[in-house]
Amino acid sequence: MNANGGQDVSRVVSRGASAVTGMIGGAIAGAVFKQVWKFASGEDEAPQATSDDYGWREVLVAAAIQGAIFGVVKAAIDRSAARSIHRATGK
Repeated sequence: MNANGGQDVSRVVSRGASAVTGMIGGAIAGAVFKQVWKFASGEDEAPQATSDDYGWREVLVAAAIQGAIFGVVKAAIDRSAARSIHRATGK
């Protein structure tokens, strides 16, 4: 192991944790968005951008809500993971 071995291990752990938390975060954000959309619109499914059944406004509002939810969930999970890794490794 080189002089920076501790940093290398920390970097690998961080990348692995990031991949796992990304998948978990995506699943959580998707579930939250589905419930928010159902509550806000009364519809089970959000409009798809490629669907001719919806106008620009509906598609863009759905995308904005979805993006905001994904961003907040990702930031919360990333922050929590980073703090946990810092506590565990001291770095």
